Amino acid sequence: MKILHCCLAAFYIDNYGYQENILPKMHQLQGHEVQIVASTETYIENKKLGYIEAKSYFTPENIPITRIPYLKGIPHFINKKLRIYSGLTKLLNNFKPDIIFLHDVQFLSVWEIKSYAKRNDVIIYADCHTDFLNSAKNWVSKNILHKIIYRWCAKTIEPYTTKFYGVLPLRVDFLKTEYKIPIHKLDLLVLGADDTQFDLNKKESIRKKIRNHYNINENDFLVVSGGKIDRRKNIHILMQAFRKIQRDDIKLIVFGSVNDDLKEEIDQYKTNKNIVLIDWLDTKRIYEILMASDLGFFPGTHSVLWEQSVGIGLPCVFKKWEGIEQVDVGGNCLFIKDVSVNNIRKTIFKIADDKNLYQNMLNAAIKKGISRFSYSKIAKYAIEQ
Repeated sequence: MKILHCCLAAFYIDNYGYQENILPKMHQLQGHEVQIVASTETYIENKKLGYIEAKSYFTPENIPITRIPYLKGIPHFINKKLRIYSGLTKLLNNFKPDIIFLHDVQFLSVWEIKSYAKRNDVIIYADCHTDFLNSAKNWVSKNILHKIIYRWCAKTIEPYTTKFYGVLPLRVDFLKTEYKIPIHKLDLLVLGADDTQFDLNKKESIRKKIRNHYNINENDFLVVSGGKIDRRKNIHILMQAFRKIQRDDIKLIVFGSVNDDLKEEIDQYKTNKNIVLIDWLDTKRIYEILMASDLGFFPGTHSVLWEQSVGIGLPCVFKKWEGIEQVDVGGNCLFIKDVSVNNIRKTIFKIADDKNLYQNMLNAAIKKGISRFSYSKIAKYAIEQ
């Protein structure tokens, strides 16, 4: 099958571990002919959104990717919300996909996808990475962009779309309530762990290698957190809690890019003997860090690291959010509502010191989490509905 992954509703970041990076790779590995069409929006230096030139090139997996520009003549500040592109129809006609996978639908050029679908035998799937935690946070965004413009995008393509996937339960609800997608076309497609990037049979040797590298003892209870570190992730509060833990056998690794407004606050922990701070890592190294750890701790907003951690069998603690409970596969994790220094400290002590509790969390994570959040399985499910 020829599959076009369409990443025109938001940014596309090369060489990341996001769903729009992993699904095309998995589909190619599973024998499909794959191409990616993407916007020119990306992250600049892993810190802020920006734009690069329109061009064609190949991913590290040798998948052709074409970044197409916004249509000329429309002011940029308008078109970055409307997202009307130049060259999409030509790309569709040249590639002639059997399947189009839309990574979100919030772009007016979706009418070109509709036009192509009317003339050709093509299967369309669409997902949704949008919810009220990361979008629709002011009146204009909620009532103009989402309830009028982006709903029009979704309803325009809906007759030709087999399934609309929310990647969180919260986002399935968003498709239903905000875009009015009928229930029979809705499904959950979880994010996951890229199982081509790690070998769990080598977990023990990787654990020793990573711990030796960062001077962490084998018997230390190692907590890990990271990602794009901003105030909403609450990782700075987790680090404040570690300042009060003051136990030599409990350590914390934090990795990722730090927002400028938090940099000075985070830098003060570089001298703490129980905290290891690491800059942004490539995907393979992230999985090695996760495999070397005993507990993932994510006290703020959702990150793909949630599913990646569960997908390698790591017990976790997550901030409690309604509609983001899919990471609980039956005892592998705890949720906390009170994200305070004292409660984080108590929670870490509780898990580290109660061997039965931790073993039960670990057993559930290994027996259920690894299979549930395997991107090899998720990629097949995504195009078989």
